[in-house]
Amino acid sequence: MSNTPKDMNGAESVVRSLHAGGVDVCFANPGTSEMQFVDALDRTKLMHCVLGLFEGVVTGAADGYARMAGKPAVTLLHLAPGFANAAANLHNARKARVPMVNLVGDHALRHQQYDAPLSADVAGACAPFSDWVKSGTDAGSFAADAMQALAVANSSPNRIATLIAPADIGWDEGGQMAPVVASNAPAKLDEDALSGAIAALDSGERTIIIAGNSVLEDVSALALLHGIADKTGADIIAPTSNRRQERGQGRVPLAKIPYPINMALKVLAPYKRAILVETVPPVAFFAYPDRPSLLLPADCDTTTLVSVDGDGPAALAALADRLGASAAKPRDTAMPARPQPGAITLKNIAAALANALPQDAIIIDEAVSSGGDTFPAGDAAKPNSWLALTGGSIGIGIPLSAGAAIACPDRPVITLQADGSAMYTIQGLWTQAREGSNVTTIILANRAYEILKGELHNVGAQPGPDALSMLNLDRPHLDFVAMAQGMGVPGRRVDDVADLMQAIEDAAREPGPYLIEAML
Repeated sequence: MSNTPKDMNGAESVVRSLHAGGVDVCFANPGTSEMQFVDALDRTKLMHCVLGLFEGVVTGAADGYARMAGKPAVTLLHLAPGFANAAANLHNARKARVPMVNLVGDHALRHQQYDAPLSADVAGACAPFSDWVKSGTDAGSFAADAMQALAVANSSPNRIATLIAPADIGWDEGGQMAPVVASNAPAKLDEDALSGAIAALDSGERTIIIAGNSVLEDVSALALLHGIADKTGADIIAPTSNRRQERGQGRVPLAKIPYPINMALKVLAPYKRAILVETVPPVAFFAYPDRPSLLLPADCDTTTLVSVDGDGPAALAALADRLGASAAKPRDTAMPARPQPGAITLKNIAAALANALPQDAIIIDEAVSSGGDTFPAGDAAKPNSWLALTGGSIGIGIPLSAGAAIACPDRPVITLQADGSAMYTIQGLWTQAREGSNVTTIILANRAYEILKGELHNVGAQPGPDALSMLNLDRPHLDFVAMAQGMGVPGRRVDDVADLMQAIEDAAREPGPYLIEAML
């Protein structure tokens, strides 16, 4: 017999209301204070519940789900310490501007005064990693709080909304269903901004358009961006870190600003004008001696056509209409020759990936130090969606792929995963196995935090053996195939590029997860 609003507890009212608002997946690592939600999820059977063995897997998976599904999941987390475990990948999700609703349990209201062992400032822990935080106060209004959180998450730009759930208002009776709350639509295009962009394009000075977020997810918008560039002579580029980019044959390629600061400064140095579309002025990841923080030249005049809270594709359509520009035709990137058998190197890995990646793959890119070499594969390969690390907090690749696979179960997911960052959330392989997800994880094993060796030199250090020892993943070497097998994921180690290509092709055809340890 189904419950009615008269006999619901607070937790069930939240689950039922969120589901009515379109939320049908819950990524969870619950504890004692969330048991009433576990019970409500079981009794209602309204959501697909996905268990993560670590809270950072939970939030990373919810991020990957949102990037591909285009809507939020809900996470279920345990008190301030559990949220602390989740925070690093929430940081990435917030930088990616994905929608997410977090339910974070707290002690019962009457228990909070006693400073129990797990007591902490839950709201204070949540605030730096959330755009909206509220604590529920009673069972009757609990669902209304949840629907406000959902509206915040879905508002433009997408946001991270965190609702704190004291245990007693979850188990108390008197829960009331709450209606959907309208979310904020994208900001309207400002006519002065449109005129300013046209003036920049008509200036005769060298101009670059930097386009991010929803523009990169829209094949038609990307084609229109290229058409504007063809019409005006402007150059176009994407930001360094992007939540999703539609790439591959039959689409138009778009380079991104390089991560290494010297390369980024060189790429942007020629420009006197810049037009920003759903992005902010590019900034270096870190400060370095004798290097600027902002990557565009100091004398570059910058115009924001539409900010991160706007509608980039619509803005480009308006700009194209004023310019008389039309969408560019697809510009296929030539498929590189299939590499001959031999060692896997940074010189041949992009060609290997381009040849081996399957049709309509979702590529999860946490290659880190190898990222500059693997990225070109996405343009030459069959059509694909390319998801990248956005906030710089490593350990997102394996969870992100788990969530993307839940959102798109019929598409193969390929994870390009650095070995050092894999160890942050290796537990995500267990979730992939539990869900039977078609995810192929490629561990790019250079057995070091290689990118940090470059950073040592960037700050003027001359590292000795003790410094390098802190950046090498040896004594002992990590055995990723054994770790994967221990979590129910089969795998193999390869050191030949031809074997790597064959392993990718074989794994993508077979259902379920697989791990390939590629020795660089």
